Amino acid sequence: MKPGTIMASKTPSTVTKLIASFALLTGTCAAFSQQVNIICSVQAEHCNMISTVYARVTGAKVNMSLKGSGEALAQLIAEKDNPKTDIWYGGTGDPHLQAAEMGLSLEYKSPSLPQLYPWAQQQAQQSGYKTVGIYTGPLGFGYNPELLAKKKLAVPKSWADLIKPEYKGDIQVANPASSGTAYTMLATLVQLMGEDKAFDYLKALHKNISQYTRSGTGPIKAVARGETAVSISFVHDGPGEKMQGFPVETITPSEGTGAEIGSMSIMKGARNLEAAKKFYEWAITPAAQEMAAAAKQFQLPSNKATKVDPRIPDFKKIKFINYDYAKYGASAERRRLIAKWEKDVNSLPR
Repeated sequence: MKPGTIMASKTPSTVTKLIASFALLTGTCAAFSQQVNIICSVQAEHCNMISTVYARVTGAKVNMSLKGSGEALAQLIAEKDNPKTDIWYGGTGDPHLQAAEMGLSLEYKSPSLPQLYPWAQQQAQQSGYKTVGIYTGPLGFGYNPELLAKKKLAVPKSWADLIKPEYKGDIQVANPASSGTAYTMLATLVQLMGEDKAFDYLKALHKNISQYTRSGTGPIKAVARGETAVSISFVHDGPGEKMQGFPVETITPSEGTGAEIGSMSIMKGARNLEAAKKFYEWAITPAAQEMAAAAKQFQLPSNKATKVDPRIPDFKKIKFINYDYAKYGASAERRRLIAKWEKDVNSLPR
């Protein structure tokens, strides 16, 4: 995801319908006139839709920039003494927990918390109510069936499959230093295999990687466009590419996998605090969360009353590890694991 300011929506019909429905729900189309500065760490179309609908419905001026969760955290650390961001929306939960630990985000206990699933409430509780879960999605593989057939490669069904020599140069994953998706992979493997075996695995996997991208969504987009056969990605990013006509399928590894808890945080020292709180409350309503599917994003939303799109992965059919979000969301552990990956894995020749 490239950083940039959100411009006018490219999906006017969908946005117009959403604006109309929100206007009916709120009874107004200009309830207040405030400014809110948002870093958005979900995909561009989702950010675009949120920005456009929220601005039209409330009359608020929305300044929104797109950054991957690793880059977002780096920016928030850099502007700690002079915060320019009011709210950070989306992206993997680990960096949000780190922001909370580092005192970058503000404690805010929403009255709507009981409406959310337990995993979303737990994210809030373990951060001291400095972040909240807004969606969750499993880590897995994306693959291009046409490219696999052309290369006479089988569909990878396990972590073990990815280190087979026949996949050399045919796999992409993001860099865990800049991508929450890739850090989730790193933390998942350490918990699944134990640290020593996980790093042995990552060294073997390194030989098959053609590129470490900056953004977590980059690899599955490359799969969809036939630039690589396989990606390590969040599987909810697959259906949106498929809807655009690209040949892409997803699968979760048989040994078990982790999941992200996408989060939202109000920043400490926010210049537009009341506007940030209003956006926060709006963003955890079912109506706001249903916009994700309209923007081709298929994570499981955190509000229990949100309508679940049929393209959202069925969590009952996926083998999950017991992911320790508190431990692997701690800044010291993240720094340690990424530094070890840079030194022991990324430095190796391929």
